[in-house]
Amino acid sequence: MTRKERFQFVLAYFSEHNPDAETELIYDSPYQLLVAVILSAQCTDKRVNMTTPAIFERYPDAESLSNATFDELFPLIKSISYPNNKTKHLIGMAQMLMEKFHGEVPLTVDELVELPGVGRKTANVITSVVDNQPNMAVDTHVFRVSARVGLTVNAKTPLATEKQLLEFIPRELVHVAHHWLILHGRYICVARTPRCEVCGLQPACKYYKKNVEGKIPEPRKKDRA
Repeated sequence: MTRKERFQFVLAYFSEHNPDAETELIYDSPYQLLVAVILSAQCTDKRVNMTTPAIFERYPDAESLSNATFDELFPLIKSISYPNNKTKHLIGMAQMLMEKFHGEVPLTVDELVELPGVGRKTANVITSVVDNQPNMAVDTHVFRVSARVGLTVNAKTPLATEKQLLEFIPRELVHVAHHWLILHGRYICVARTPRCEVCGLQPACKYYKKNVEGKIPEPRKKDRA
């Protein structure tokens, strides 16, 4: 199977089985999504969703968050990974939104990465989710799944993975393909013990062909007796 054929199979499978995939972060506005994505770095969406309601109640917009102090905001996110840095990033992000963007979340990658706590991955998420822009955010799930299945070849960095994926994924599918790969990595192609036995990508997956297909489990001791 060529890489093009592999991409075609994977995209066709997800289009049929999960056509409406979307982020699992809960939000009601671009501002809320930006806060949630900043908090989600090296943290589960489940934990973020448990944390953000109190933040959004107290700081419903960029203006209110820009006036927060570290000591006021920190207790609301102390259960999140790296709370010290994220507290500083959120306040700095909100202050820059007010000073430079009139309180509105910009929707270009170049502008978003100017904000404290916002890297390329976060900027790609925001523009993709809010505006359906063809930007591929590469987190650990996307990086792992792409390499295992064989969508990427020797991609050593998230940026290299992003570029290789964009070569073969049609522009109109990029925004949803991002979610397909994340969710597949979160629930099926997990890091330690991928659930290959229930994976619909078996026919196209290099990892499955190399490590799983045709291998017979060792018989249990009682079976050998």
